[in-house]
Amino acid sequence: MNNNENKLIPASTVLIIRNGKTGIEVFMVVRHHEIDFASGALVFPGGKVDRNDYDEKLKNLSYIDEESESENLPFKIAAIRESFEEANVLFANENTSNSIVSINRLKNLNKWREKFNNNTTSMLEFASGEDLSFSTKSLIPFAHWITPEKMPKRFDTRFYIAEAPIDHEGEHDGSESVDSIWISPQQALEDCYSRKRTIIFPTRLNLEKLSKSSSVEEALESARNSKIVTVTPSISKIKGEAFLSIPENAGYGIIKEPLKNL
Repeated sequence: MNNNENKLIPASTVLIIRNGKTGIEVFMVVRHHEIDFASGALVFPGGKVDRNDYDEKLKNLSYIDEESESENLPFKIAAIRESFEEANVLFANENTSNSIVSINRLKNLNKWREKFNNNTTSMLEFASGEDLSFSTKSLIPFAHWITPEKMPKRFDTRFYIAEAPIDHEGEHDGSESVDSIWISPQQALEDCYSRKRTIIFPTRLNLEKLSKSSSVEEALESARNSKIVTVTPSISKIKGEAFLSIPENAGYGIIKEPLKNL
């Protein structure tokens, strides 16, 4: 395998959260079974960073709090695009009123979801055509995972957490995702452990991390105050059995996952 075949693929994913009747809920989608990564799994909305997400002009159409955020802007743009495309949740403001996109306005923007699905548009074209600015400040860094080197397909994935805009109920696209659900982290984990649902390792650990918070406010505050430690899982052997482990200071506790369980 050469370096080009094993190069890192930049990607973003978003934990879109809201306060439910019994506590925090997160929006998750079921991946189409023909998708080449995590097919059939329950996942957070997300995907690869598109080359158009790197357009320098997007800086003028985004809310950037700090200069250091500029280098991460393509990841946030991709996260916003994927949230809209896969989940019909849009982190954007109307330039005319500087207010978050309303539910009625969101309905009128539905045609753009199809364009993104067909790769026939860009975020710059979307924002310019609809007079929008992307609310990148709504997305708070939550985690950073890199696929181990020996894997055939490797991702450099930034996880973000964000409160769903008011009345944005979420809706899967019917293409890459075939179902969707608002679910508590605890319920999602129970469904995983009982094998009712398929949830891959990074998603499961980030659900466990989210489950430590009981409300949106607590989860966002925790993310703001946490240091992001890059996680690249490694394989080790203990008494002849292979385990997957991650850095102990990454915020997930001591993790030694038997490979046979994955």
